[in-house]
Amino acid sequence: MKVKINSLSGIYPSYETAGSAGMDIRAWLDEPVLLQPGERALIPTGLFMEFEPGFEVQLRARSGLAVKHGIGLVNGVGTIDSDYRGEIKVALINLGQEAFEVNNGERIAQMVISPVVQAEIEPSEMLTETERGSGGFGSTGV
Repeated sequence: MKVKINSLSGIYPSYETAGSAGMDIRAWLDEPVLLQPGERALIPTGLFMEFEPGFEVQLRARSGLAVKHGIGLVNGVGTIDSDYRGEIKVALINLGQEAFEVNNGERIAQMVISPVVQAEIEPSEMLTETERGSGGFGSTGV
């Protein structure tokens, strides 16, 4: 995977431990961003990437920020497609009860590389029956 960096932090994504599934990525900010409770902001990283078709990069919240401060990603998990060449930005939201300051160089999210399978759509008037059928939203128990 090629990574171009244009950031003040000068820090590439990195696995923090040998067993890490995700690489931490950092904020690239000229000045801190203060996220009030319920507020969201698009945080730049200064990173640009190129990777093979058939893969995606998933952006995920960092568990420490989520548990300690209520900081998550607006869309839960962000997807970066293999043909995107723009700057990687992270849509953060403050679900906590106190303001949170995002500083330059701070680890704000993690990214996981995942294979992608693209399906072919086959129009159909009927679907095969299953035991579950259309049961959903708690139909199999709590």
